Amino acid sequence: MPLIRLREFLDSHNVKYVVISHSLAYTAQGVAALAHIPGKELAKTVVVKIDGTLAMAVVPASYQVDLARLKAAAGAETVELASERDFKDRFPDCETGAMPPFGNLYGMDVYADETLAQDKEIAFNAGSHWELVRMAWDDVERLVKPRIIKLAVGRIAATAA
Repeated sequence: MPLIRLREFLDSHNVKYVVISHSLAYTAQGVAALAHIPGKELAKTVVVKIDGTLAMAVVPASYQVDLARLKAAAGAETVELASERDFKDRFPDCETGAMPPFGNLYGMDVYADETLAQDKEIAFNAGSHWELVRMAWDDVERLVKPRIIKLAVGRIAATAA
């Protein structure tokens, strides 16, 4: 029941959202294709370690996290991708790799790429590999309070600059 915790949180804050069910998919790009959502509008959550502390880096599905930019923005000594072993127990209500970008529900800071704030809506995994939530970016920003920075690199990030 991965969606229960997120749904209760959103409902308690009177947030309007839509749950989108899709066939099983494990990659953000695969989910975007199945749900007919452009990769730039589907956010993926990447768990990182910033000076040994777990945090979330949220970028569009078609981008990658620029660890050097994150390190500079966080003023950190070290930033690295976290392994599943590092974070698996932190998300007991989520399937591995399908965590929603709500670090506030898991005691984690959230860094979001600035391109996500350019769209009115955002879609993201809702704790499983077969459900998405689509909601207003303004509500995500209000509830999660992510640090919005230039964080993404990749094929689309290079052409969007």
